[in-house]
Amino acid sequence: MQVAQSGMYVALGDSYSSGEGVYDLDKKPVNDGADRCHRASGSYVPLVAQTYRFGGGTAFYACSGATTGQLLSGQHGQPPQITRVGPSASLVTLSIGGNDAGFTKVLTGCIIKLPWSSACVEQDAAVARRIEELRPSVLKVLRELRVRAPNARIIVLGYPRPFPEEPVESVDNLSAADQSWLNEVTRRLNAAVGSVVADFDRAIAAFGAPGSVEYVDAYEAFAGHEVGRPQPYLNGLNMNMEELTVNARSYHPTGDGYRRFAELITKQIAAGPGRPMNNFLLATP
Repeated sequence: MQVAQSGMYVALGDSYSSGEGVYDLDKKPVNDGADRCHRASGSYVPLVAQTYRFGGGTAFYACSGATTGQLLSGQHGQPPQITRVGPSASLVTLSIGGNDAGFTKVLTGCIIKLPWSSACVEQDAAVARRIEELRPSVLKVLRELRVRAPNARIIVLGYPRPFPEEPVESVDNLSAADQSWLNEVTRRLNAAVGSVVADFDRAIAAFGAPGSVEYVDAYEAFAGHEVGRPQPYLNGLNMNMEELTVNARSYHPTGDGYRRFAELITKQIAAGPGRPMNNFLLATP
């Protein structure tokens, strides 16, 4: 906790970190570029910032739609998220990988298919390829973060299972089989990102270097509150029937979902990486 709070908290990532699911509830953007990146005060980031006192304050730059490449290159004319991280950063949180895997397009393809079609699960080979290609991209992001903030704790948040573990009925034109497959895709995506994070942290520990890279498994975080449940932590499908467009909040966390994410992050900050850290504070005698 001392390491995490010693400097600045920098929050990066995609729509699951920006607060896409509750962005429409905000009266005004939380900071510069928030209107284009859909950063919302209802995200888990402000909740984490309220729980702990960070010596260098908080910088919130997650951006909806971000891929690993865009995290390094920028979006919507905004500076790359990675450039917001410097030596003063003591804690970095992010969720990343879902857009690289094309999860939004995959989900859309499942929803708009004919009810008896197998078009949803037919995407499996392409999705598996994109998830495998994601590994070096995540590694590149972690390396760049370490170069910029070598003493920081970097916490990577996984994605929640969107549907019940054993679906029994159709939801938003998604059959029980479709839902089970989408759950499995989420699990495989998490496993890919989580394994890269674990390998990277083992290397840090092996060299006795400061800082850490930690993975928070959120797959079961919304258990009992998936889409289709009475009190879901994810927004279901939200469509404008006149314009036939899907609202971006669809299948993104609700306020309760982001509060659950905040619980996971704050617990991880308190628990630490599960190994000794090699950060040292030098004080004048």
